[in-house]
Amino acid sequence: MIVGRARELEPWENLACAALVVRPTSERRQRRRVTAYSFPVIAIRLAAEADAPALAKIAVAAYQHYVPRIGRPPAPMTADYPAAVHRGQAWVATAGGEVAGFIILIPRPGYLLLDNVAVLPAAQGQGIGARLLALAEDRARALHLPEIRLYTNAAMTENLAYYPRHGYTETYRAYQDGYHRVFFRKRLDT
Repeated sequence: MIVGRARELEPWENLACAALVVRPTSERRQRRRVTAYSFPVIAIRLAAEADAPALAKIAVAAYQHYVPRIGRPPAPMTADYPAAVHRGQAWVATAGGEVAGFIILIPRPGYLLLDNVAVLPAAQGQGIGARLLALAEDRARALHLPEIRLYTNAAMTENLAYYPRHGYTETYRAYQDGYHRVFFRKRLDT
C-alpha cells in the first residue's frame, strides 16, 4: 500500500495499488503523467477508557445534522460511551493515529447487535464505515452468531440506502423509545 500524498509517477514505475500499465507509444518515449492516490492506513482496535470522549465527539459530529429531521438528538448523541468501553463493546478505527470512527457491538442470544457505527464527517468516504461493518461480521463469526441486527432512525435516509448496499435486509419498522426505527439484519455464513 502506498501511503502519503498523491504524486506524479514516471511511466515505468510499477503501481502495486493499481492495475495500470503505461508504456511509451513511440520510440521518442513520450512522457505520460499518472497520478497515484493514497489513503490513510486504517487500524481497528478495542476501545480504551481514554477513547470514550472521542466516541462522544464523533457521535455528535456524525449525528448532529439529523436533529432538525428528528426533532431532537438521536439516541447515539446521548449514549453512555464510557459504559460501552468498560463493557468491551466499543471498537475504534484510527486513521493517521487519530480516532476517526467507532462501532458498538453487543452480543445477544442468537445474534450480534450492531448498536452504533459512526465516522467523523471529514473521514467519511475512505472506507472506515465498511471496515467497521466487516469487523462486526468477524466478531459475529468468532462468537458463533449467525446474524447481525441493527436499527436506524427512519429519518436517517442515507442509512436506509447504506445498509442494503452492505448486505443488510430491512425486517420491519416500529416506534420504539420515542423514535421511528427501521430494523435490519444480515445473515452470515458460519
